[in-house]
Order: sequence, then structure tokens, then C-alpha cells
Amino acid sequence: MTESKEDSLYLIFQLLQNNKKYEGTLHRLEQESGLYFNMKYFEDLVSNGNLDEAENYLLGFINVDDNQISCKTIFEIRKLKYMEALDRQDIGKAREILLKDLKVFESSDNDLLKQITYLFSFENFRDCELASHCGDTKSMRRGFLDLAKQLIEANPKFHDKLKLPTLKDDRLRKLLEPSLVLKNTFLVLTPSIPKRFL
Repeated sequence: MTESKEDSLYLIFQLLQNNKKYEGTLHRLEQESGLYFNMKYFEDLVSNGNLDEAENYLLGFINVDDNQISCKTIFEIRKLKYMEALDRQDIGKAREILLKDLKVFESSDNDLLKQITYLFSFENFRDCELASHCGDTKSMRRGFLDLAKQLIEANPKFHDKLKLPTLKDDRLRKLLEPSLVLKNTFLVLTPSIPKRFL
């Protein structure tokens, strides 16, 4: 992406941040542009249990095959989704996550995947020695977020994407002023044209 396009997007980020009404648009633009990873937004999604949205947001910035850190980050969020499904005793969802989302990691760490699959055989997965350290849902989410923050900060894919550049508040307004002046000049010069056609 060219520098001028990036600058324009940063200005749009700033404009959207200043208007809470467009918060969803802001986060969608962050994800689709891949320019700025909003850690606070990601943390809020995870803390509130919106794990599918959190994973989708994350996937706007990294892929499983980028590097080992990206692979580990995606594995950990999917593992959390699996553990939460087990905790809710939603066996169908847990099975779906295991077969669809976690199976792709089989080649990178087959033993770990076997251990996770083993949890499936327990009525309460915390009865398994491997998961006895797991607390309640909130503590599992906090533990994931602590690890995810470390992984994200260490991942070169997030280099320069964790902080927005500082921009002057009036920069977008100054960029738009010439077009507004031109429009107003056009209106003055063409008073006979009804405004609904402009």
C-alpha cells in the first residue's frame, strides 16, 4: 500500500474514532486494511466472549502459515473456543471446533492435538490432569489474553500496526477545505441550478 493511501486511511481512522456512531465501521476498516490492530478492541471481544469475532479480527492481520508465532496465536484462540464449548458442555460445538478448526494444526504439533482431543472424554475437562490448572471462563480468557498480547507484540507481522501515528486533529478538515471551497464557489456561480441536482 502506498504511503499516501496509508495516510488517507489513518485520517479516516481518526475521523471514525471521534464518532462512536461509526465504531463498527472503524473496526471493519482496521481489519480490512490490515494497517492498525486495535488491541483494546480485541481484548474487549475476548473478555465479552465474542471469540468468533475476535478470531475473524485477528485473521485480518495474520494467517496460520505466516510464521510460528502467528500459528501459535491462532491455535490458542481456537483452543480457548474449544475449552469454552467443553465448559458449556456443548459437545457438538466442541467436536466441530476440534475437527474443523484445530485439525489444521495436527502436522505442527500432533501430541498437543491428541492431548486436547483427550479432554473430550471427560465429563468435566478440568478432571483431566492436563487441564486441572484451568479456572473458570473469565480466568481462561484472561490467561489467553496475557499470552496473546505477548505473541502479538513479538510477531513481526504486527510491526508498526499496534499504534496509530499521531495526527493533527484538523488535518482531515484541511485536506477537505479546498473541495468545500470549490463546491461553494460552484454554487455561487450557478444559482439557477436547483441544489437538489448538485
